Amino acid sequence: MNAWTRRDFTKSVILAGATTALGAARAAGAADRVRLGFIGLGNRGDQVLDAFLKHPDAEVAAVSDLSQAYMDFAANKAGTSPRQFKDYRRLLEFKDLDAVVIATPDHWHALMTIAACQAGKDVYVEKPLSLRVLEGRRMVQAVRRYGRVCQVGIHRRSVPVCQEAAEFVRNGGLGKVTAARAFHIHNEWPAGIGNPPDENPPADFDWDAWLGPAPLRPYNKNRAFYRFRWFYDYSGGQVTNFGVHYLDFIQWALGAEAPLSVTALGGKPAQMKDNREIPDTLEAVWQYPGGALVTFSQFNATAAPWSLPGSELELRGTLGTLYLHGDGYEVVADPISQDEFPALSPLERQLDSRYRKDAKPQIQSRRVRSSSTADTAPHARNFLDCVKSRARCNCDIEIGHRSTSATLLANIALKTRCLLDWDPQAEQFPNQSEANKLLSYQYRPPYRFPEEVK
Repeated sequence: MNAWTRRDFTKSVILAGATTALGAARAAGAADRVRLGFIGLGNRGDQVLDAFLKHPDAEVAAVSDLSQAYMDFAANKAGTSPRQFKDYRRLLEFKDLDAVVIATPDHWHALMTIAACQAGKDVYVEKPLSLRVLEGRRMVQAVRRYGRVCQVGIHRRSVPVCQEAAEFVRNGGLGKVTAARAFHIHNEWPAGIGNPPDENPPADFDWDAWLGPAPLRPYNKNRAFYRFRWFYDYSGGQVTNFGVHYLDFIQWALGAEAPLSVTALGGKPAQMKDNREIPDTLEAVWQYPGGALVTFSQFNATAAPWSLPGSELELRGTLGTLYLHGDGYEVVADPISQDEFPALSPLERQLDSRYRKDAKPQIQSRRVRSSSTADTAPHARNFLDCVKSRARCNCDIEIGHRSTSATLLANIALKTRCLLDWDPQAEQFPNQSEANKLLSYQYRPPYRFPEEVK
């Protein structure tokens, strides 16, 4: 072999080795990616898609929506030429998927999640988990039966500042928590969501498919897209939409899985000229183990003056109060007030160490700022990691079910106008047959309510 030939041979070996190494790297990269199918791409679906696109190992392999425009928009954003399916069942049959992301209206979550588990797909499903409590339990059973990873989209479970705040409370930072309050305050008067007439659906919109298991109703544009949240056929209203974030955080901070009792009152006193079903004003109250009283206030009004400005919820303990904001949290220490017992004589005040002038709070006031609590990207990251490791997610299906259930119970209390005791093990209202009927509902044929998955 002459010199030129040896050099050529050596070069070809090096090139071949480099090509082999590159091929192996590409194969490893492909193996590291999680191939995702997205079901439901409007509004929240688009936001969740953005959250996943921040992670290089998330590959958008397929999309499904009743709207062709939504699918085209998502495909263009993903830049991966994903397969498109108007029928979600065809997407679930697509073999080249590891997991699905479900961001459809609430009344579709149960059927789609269970079908995805049966198809061998892991699931990221948006909150609130279900429309009824029994649907949620069936979803938990399916995830466990088929050995799937499931993340419920209560994304604050993955936001570091929320994790820190919940741990602070759970570890006794506020002393004994006696009360928690959460707020959804939005002044919509006088038009609300409007009052459009029933009409024929748009020619390119399959209204029957959108309704799915929900009752057959005439098409009304307020019942579709985001405004479906104002109708009980498809949503639990704002107590489940926003309230599930707040109740989840409160249960997390309290170290509690479920309330022991619930009641609620509400209505439409603002008399807005719209066709909503859910109240514009609602107050729900839960009591938790240990006695903590929790309220959710939905007001058609201006900002609540009694709450720390900008806070979404507050937890009050014997040592102070924690306020959760959109960009962090604040702890306000609470010294024992000398005005609590005005009948005490000056001598009694002197003798009682609680009223010494140099008495100080037992915790420090502080403000912790961070990235937005609305950031979903960390939750998407946690899901991708768990798909690979097979660990349970930050908001595993059982957590998401328990938190969603707490909000659904409030709607049942509102409809029955009762103070209801709750058995969290049996997931029943003891001796309340009428209330128990509202834990499930009849699907519209040919859809069938999910049976128990053993």
